[in-house]
Amino acid sequence: MKTDNKDAEKIKDAIQIIRKLRAPDGCPWDRQQKKEDFGKYILDEAYEVVDTLDDENPQDLKEELGDLLFQILFLSEICAESGLFSLGDAVDGVNEKMIRRHPHVFGDVQVNSVQEVKSNWQLIKNEERRGKKNNKDIFAGIPRSMPALKRAQKITAIAAAHGFDWDNMQGVMEKLKEEFQEFDGAVKTGDKNKIEEELGDMLFTLVNLSRFFDMDAETALSETTGKFLRRFSYVTERLASMGLTPAEATLAQMDAFWDESKTKDLK
Repeated sequence: MKTDNKDAEKIKDAIQIIRKLRAPDGCPWDRQQKKEDFGKYILDEAYEVVDTLDDENPQDLKEELGDLLFQILFLSEICAESGLFSLGDAVDGVNEKMIRRHPHVFGDVQVNSVQEVKSNWQLIKNEERRGKKNNKDIFAGIPRSMPALKRAQKITAIAAAHGFDWDNMQGVMEKLKEEFQEFDGAVKTGDKNKIEEELGDMLFTLVNLSRFFDMDAETALSETTGKFLRRFSYVTERLASMGLTPAEATLAQMDAFWDESKTKDLK
């Protein structure tokens, strides 16, 4: 069932709501918002969308997508008010980009694999950067506000694509041992700045290691964090059955329940 017209009308309704909120007789808080304020809002809403993707609740996904879309529309309206560009300009730009980057769909380019599609995409993207202000910076397309692990992995992947990389995984393992020794040495000095620097070096090397295994460091850490939360929840439940909170329990008691949790299939 096609809903293009209905969807377009709903977008118009949302824009009218935003304009009412921004009007002189609108909401004082909404009226004072500037485009610089929206980085946090959009990131927060995007994370909430991501959290719903693994859930089997389409209502939650619908709600979070709506929240994210509203922030995007609100920011577009602020830019339009300032004469920077309109929502239509932004849509036109991304439409043109998607057509340009899919010549195998909208043009006469032939591809035989997903890898060829990805390679063509990167070639076209590189061509688009020519003539731009930062066209000589191979890392210019990586957002500074991206989560640190994901940003590090993208940066190291680009560096590797330009030939700056270890020959094999063993080289990364040796580097990790070296970085741990330097971290250990920094800890012994007690210099917090040096400890932080060496900890960062060690994390950066671990990101490289995950890349050699073709794994996403952000995903790996997220899954481990989720595992920790499930196991610690089990610990608190077992303690509660004894009338204890984690603050009241001994470390030995918590360790025992932690080891017990590892034998369970916790979801």
